[in-house]
Amino acid sequence: MWSFSSCASAPKEDFSLKTIPLATRPKNIIFLIGDGMATAQVSAHIYWSGIGKSIFEQFPVVGFHKSHASDYLVTDSAAGATAFACGEKTKVGAIGVLPPDERPCKTILEELDAQGMATGMVTTCTATHATPASFISHLELRALTEEIAAEYLKTNFDCLIAGGEQLFNQRYDKINLLDSLRAKGYVVRRGTNFRKLPLDGSKPFVHFTHEMEPPTASGGRTYLPPATKLACEFLQKRSDKGFFLMVEGSQIDWACHTNDKSWLKAEMADFDLTIREALRFAMQNGETLVVVTGDHECGGLALASQGNSKKYFTPTFSTRVHSATMVPVYAFGPGASLFSGVYENTEIYNKMREALGR
Repeated sequence: MWSFSSCASAPKEDFSLKTIPLATRPKNIIFLIGDGMATAQVSAHIYWSGIGKSIFEQFPVVGFHKSHASDYLVTDSAAGATAFACGEKTKVGAIGVLPPDERPCKTILEELDAQGMATGMVTTCTATHATPASFISHLELRALTEEIAAEYLKTNFDCLIAGGEQLFNQRYDKINLLDSLRAKGYVVRRGTNFRKLPLDGSKPFVHFTHEMEPPTASGGRTYLPPATKLACEFLQKRSDKGFFLMVEGSQIDWACHTNDKSWLKAEMADFDLTIREALRFAMQNGETLVVVTGDHECGGLALASQGNSKKYFTPTFSTRVHSATMVPVYAFGPGASLFSGVYENTEIYNKMREALGR
C-alpha cells in the first residue's frame, strides 16, 4: 500500500521549461532511456513523488512509441535499443543487425561520430548490456558479451561510464582490452570518483564504476546523476560540432522483472534526478535537445486502488517479463515538437536526425 501524498522522493524544483529561450536547431542531443519504463512506471513515480513534483510532469512535449520488434509484439532491450540506434526494426535478441541476413546497421552514435560530433554513453549496467551495446556493436545475439566488449575497439566514442570491467580484462581469450583501449588513446579509470578523468576534454575516456553489475539505487549506487552532468560538460569540450549522449537507467527493468516495488521506486527516483541534470544542462546551454523514453514496459504493472481510499494505491505486477504496452516519450529543447504523437520506436532515430538537420 502506497500513499501518493506522503511518499515524496524527488526534488520539488520547477524548471519552468516552457519559458526558456532556445536555438532553432539543437547542437547536442541527450537521449535518456529508462529500461523497462512505460506509462505505469512513470505514473507510480508521480504518485510516490507527490502529484506535480516529478520531472515527467514538467515536459512541454509528450508522445508515445510502439515498441514491438520485427518478429514479436513483445520486444526486448536489444531489439528496442537497435530501433532507437538504427531507425529500423530487428528481431528480439539482436544487437545492431537487421533481418533477414543480420547485416550490420550503422548506429546514430557511429554516424554522428563520423560527422565530427562527440559521443558518449552512461549506464547503470555493464557496458556489454543490450542497450549500450546496441549503439556500438553489431552481433546477432545480445548474450555474446565478450564479443560485444571487443566491439568497443572498433567504434570511436569519446566517453563511457558503465559497469563491467571484468568483461574487458578478465576474459576467456586472455586479451586485456583495457590495454587495447589505452593504446587507442583512451584514459581508463575505475570506481565512482571521477576526479582523475581528463575533464578538460583533452582525451577520451572509459570509466568503469564496478567490476560487473553496479549495485541498486537503494543499495548505494548514486553515480548516474553526477555522471550525466559530467558527461555533458565533458562532451561539450570535445567538439565544437556538438555531441550525442545516451544515458540509461538500466535497473528500472530489473526491479520490474523481480516485481520489487521498493526497488522500482528507488530506481525511478534516481532516474528523475538524472533527467534533471540533463535538463539543467540543456537550459543553461540553449542548444540541447533532451529526449526521455523507455525501450519497453516490464512487469505488466498496474496501479490498483486500495479499497475505497482516495489516498492509497497498490502497485500490482501481472508478469515477470516484458509487455507490449505503448511507451511515453518526453522531449524538451530545439526540435522537441517532433516527438509529439504516436509512432513506431524507429521514428525516434528519424526524429533525432531531423532535429539535427542531418
